[in-house]
Amino acid sequence: MFYYIEGTVALIDVGLAVIDCGGVGYALNTTTNSLSRLRVGERARLYVYTVIREDTFDLYGFYTREEKRSFEMLVGVSGVGPKVAQAILSSNTPETLSLAIVSGNEKALTAVPGIGKKIAQRILLELKDKLGAEMESFDYPGGPAPAESAAGGGKRADAAAALGVLGYSSSEIAAALKGLDLQSLSVEDIIRQALRNMMK
Repeated sequence: MFYYIEGTVALIDVGLAVIDCGGVGYALNTTTNSLSRLRVGERARLYVYTVIREDTFDLYGFYTREEKRSFEMLVGVSGVGPKVAQAILSSNTPETLSLAIVSGNEKALTAVPGIGKKIAQRILLELKDKLGAEMESFDYPGGPAPAESAAGGGKRADAAAALGVLGYSSSEIAAALKGLDLQSLSVEDIIRQALRNMMK
């Protein structure tokens, strides 16, 4: 099982990057978001999801762990295969996808070529149900600060739910949200800053 592949970017094509690792070229299916951060001739690390079937051995690579987590979450939905998940993540960042799931934004999914209303509704339903079960036990150590309770409580809850979609634990989320200006930031900006805090 590959966790990541690191090497020199040898080729970039539509939905595909080839990473030269010690003279072996690994072909990784990937998203437009990940491809936009790669440059031929430069070193890169892609986090890998492996699909092994009777007639298939495919590698999917992602520039960030959050994008890989989002991919794993999507392929866990019945009827969503790797190619569909790749298409969704080519049109959505992990942040916008998690916000769409939390808010039930069907249009964010049906805007993706090949994604119809039924599959979009299934994704939202299954992932929101899964998220709801996980978030029932969500607890902030010491509780939210008074200012956050008044003006930022709703934003905090939405951001926490979206980060939960990305696979972070309640303790990781609470630590990442601590000290952020929840009143003035949008939910998407809160998520972005929380993700940066987690990467430190």
